[in-house]
Amino acid sequence: MAPPPPQAPTSAGSPPLLDLTIDNITPNTVRINSQSGNPRLTYLMGRLVTHLHDFARETRLSNDEWMAAISFLIGCGQISNDEFILLSDVLGLSLLVDSINHPKPPGSTEGSVLGPFHTHDAPLLPNGASMTSDPAGEPMLAVCTVRDTRGRPVAGVAVDIWETDSSGHYDVQHAGRGAPSERCVMRSDERGRFWFRGLRPVSYPIPHDGPVGKLLLLLGRHCWRPAHVHFMFAKDGWDRLITALYLRGDPYETSDAVFGVKKSLVIDLDKVDRETAREYGVEEGIWLLRYDFVLTTQDEAERLKDQLATEALEKLGLRMKLVDHLPVPDLD
Repeated sequence: MAPPPPQAPTSAGSPPLLDLTIDNITPNTVRINSQSGNPRLTYLMGRLVTHLHDFARETRLSNDEWMAAISFLIGCGQISNDEFILLSDVLGLSLLVDSINHPKPPGSTEGSVLGPFHTHDAPLLPNGASMTSDPAGEPMLAVCTVRDTRGRPVAGVAVDIWETDSSGHYDVQHAGRGAPSERCVMRSDERGRFWFRGLRPVSYPIPHDGPVGKLLLLLGRHCWRPAHVHFMFAKDGWDRLITALYLRGDPYETSDAVFGVKKSLVIDLDKVDRETAREYGVEEGIWLLRYDFVLTTQDEAERLKDQLATEALEKLGLRMKLVDHLPVPDLD
């Protein structure tokens, strides 16, 4: 027996919607969307509708343009959910949202974009292990530390690491993918150290055979990302860090298609000398990546997030208060 349909809300008490015009459609839409009792949802929907309507009025959006936009979004969904992540990335929204939610105090490692190729099946490997099965790539040893803003080592941090193979493809882009490759999870030791063997990263194009690729073409933009390695750090009590390290001198260093590069994340590679080769059990002369990551505590990040939110809202002339570190209208 089929379950009964959900009870539809009654119209009693709803704002009347009559004689709607270009000028009054926005406040009417905001009013009728303001009945949930959830102040954060009401605020989000109110600002979304206001900005969308203002965009349509400012651009005098045509029916053909709006239908083209709807078709574009339908096309994104038909390819995969990852296409929407890619869209967020190429519009700069992914980096913006991460920067708002995970602000970094001076001296801490800056964040970057997650991208659509992170997975949850990376193997947990011991320090010193190889995370690659690609024999064609240039071998690289990465030696890193995790510290707090006072320079003290942070042990037991789960470090998620992933990169492309030598052809510029992530493992999930290969048909018939078997075991994960060019990705792993490690844990920092008691001295905050972790080290692994991977590949010298290479530049690669983001997927460009779908709607997002066509959009980039229309905008006269390229689809390339500079060579990089992704890192994600997680431990209870610490603000999650999603970041990446980028190779200096890459042809796309200053024009990353997804806006992920920051100066502090651009690095030079060295070569492994004899002493380092002996210490880490690798071949002398292969590429060497060294980097010291600096994490912030959850409390540090939340205090900074609240401070920056308050300052930004005051500049906008908005009377707001923070609830769970998120702004809602201050109606008291």
